[in-house]
Amino acid sequence: MKVIRLGLLLCASLTFYACDDTTHTLGMDMLPDSDAISTHTTTFDVTTRSVEADAVYAKTAIGYVGKFTDSEFGDYTASFLTELNSTENFKFSDILPGVYEEYYDGDTLKGRGTLVDDKVEAVRLLVYYNDWFGDSLNACRMSVYELNDQWIQERHDENRKYRYTNIDAERYKGRLLGRKAYTAWDASIPDSIRNATDSNGNRTYYPVLAFNLDTEIGENILELNRAYERGENNYFDDADHFIDNVFKGVYVKSDFGDGTILYVDRVDLEFQFRFHYVDSLGVALKKKVNDANGNIGDDSTYIGRQPLFASTKEVIQANRFANSDRLTAKANEKEWTYIKSPAGIFTEATLPYDEINQQLVNDTLNAVKLTFTNYEDRNNQAFSMDAPTNVLLIRKSEVKSFFEENQINDNITSFVATHNSNGANQYHFPNIARLITTCINEKKTARDKAEKEAGASWDESAWDAQWNAENPDWNKVLLIPVIITTQQTSSSTTVTTAIQHDLQPGYAKLQGGDPEQGGQKLTLEVTYTSFPKSNN
Repeated sequence: MKVIRLGLLLCASLTFYACDDTTHTLGMDMLPDSDAISTHTTTFDVTTRSVEADAVYAKTAIGYVGKFTDSEFGDYTASFLTELNSTENFKFSDILPGVYEEYYDGDTLKGRGTLVDDKVEAVRLLVYYNDWFGDSLNACRMSVYELNDQWIQERHDENRKYRYTNIDAERYKGRLLGRKAYTAWDASIPDSIRNATDSNGNRTYYPVLAFNLDTEIGENILELNRAYERGENNYFDDADHFIDNVFKGVYVKSDFGDGTILYVDRVDLEFQFRFHYVDSLGVALKKKVNDANGNIGDDSTYIGRQPLFASTKEVIQANRFANSDRLTAKANEKEWTYIKSPAGIFTEATLPYDEINQQLVNDTLNAVKLTFTNYEDRNNQAFSMDAPTNVLLIRKSEVKSFFEENQINDNITSFVATHNSNGANQYHFPNIARLITTCINEKKTARDKAEKEAGASWDESAWDAQWNAENPDWNKVLLIPVIITTQQTSSSTTVTTAIQHDLQPGYAKLQGGDPEQGGQKLTLEVTYTSFPKSNN
């Protein structure tokens, strides 16, 4: 077995290829006959099929919760669990003005604290969201549970199975903390509040669902922290100690309603304390009321609220997505393929590496184009899903490591494309030549080593059959919906900083499928350079 020679097209060839990628030999008469290299374009067939995603790796700061039923794909439910972060060496005394008492330096009064009592007035769990999919006025209900001891055991799992969207979150469901009926659009909020802005023009209203928790939860945390300040435990040294010993986190799910998925940005544990109003000297202000005897009223007080522990990227947040059997039925359709998010369906393509190598063994690949075209298949639902904006084309064997190791596309074995990039309802990959040559060379290297070891007993056909059996995904790639994060460099260049699975609802129905059951093959367009054969 030989390998396609790697290399770049000569400058002259590059010039004419850039002008017309369908012209085979334009410009060759400028070269001497003895150097008559030529550029050609040929095509190969590509077969595709839909495969269920089952579960995807989802390291994200967004929590998804709700249920949505689509007429095509059936229903799916979303829930999530999240830990709450504690800053290192956290102490309540660092953030509270202290119990209402006088402080002296010798005989000099230095000031008075403003905290009425050394106790927690109330505790709330705040679930913030700023976006959603589906019906904003759909009646829903959310339930929040504290995580249980089972979670504490498994959060330290080095395999990090909790990062995958098939996590059995129900296993970690502890005591119920609260339930809340809601609609994504809270009609009780007046426009004056909803549209209020700060001095920079940024909106100050943030949609939130507030759960009033048992005050005992806050009192217990305060008591443990007082013991920490006395050196009796290490529970507030950092987030891990806090989660393991103080508050494990919460599990958030929807248990009523169909048609809305909330995108939760943050979960806060808010503490409330009662404070005195004081004057500029720290003296408690009296209420401006008199009783029947003309006595001044009690000290004026107020409730101070402060989120002290919150979900952040430093702690674990895990999403659970569950699809109905209807998704399997869609993935089994043969006349076309699908990509569906979240954690739904990918399109698998089988690329003809062996055929390319056999046909173009003495030539150099310059460009290999692959295009996935989607049907205009929008249904008439009020809240239909759009085609995913970005997709990743990647070797099937590399998907797990790509997402778990937070890699970005290298344009060798992984590529990205944007929907409608060429204005024709397509995901277009203009050049995956390096993928082709990498995979062909991979097999050639293994083949050469095996032949050397086998010696006179070498059997090409037997080895090839064994290779294909042991490496079934060698010639397969997956098309996966993704979210791409970018940033601008100091030179105003846009660079990709992260690629993650797209966890928002979306789908595209693509041309392809099984040609024997009503589908059609895709076309791989290969541009290559042929060199004159040597007479020696």
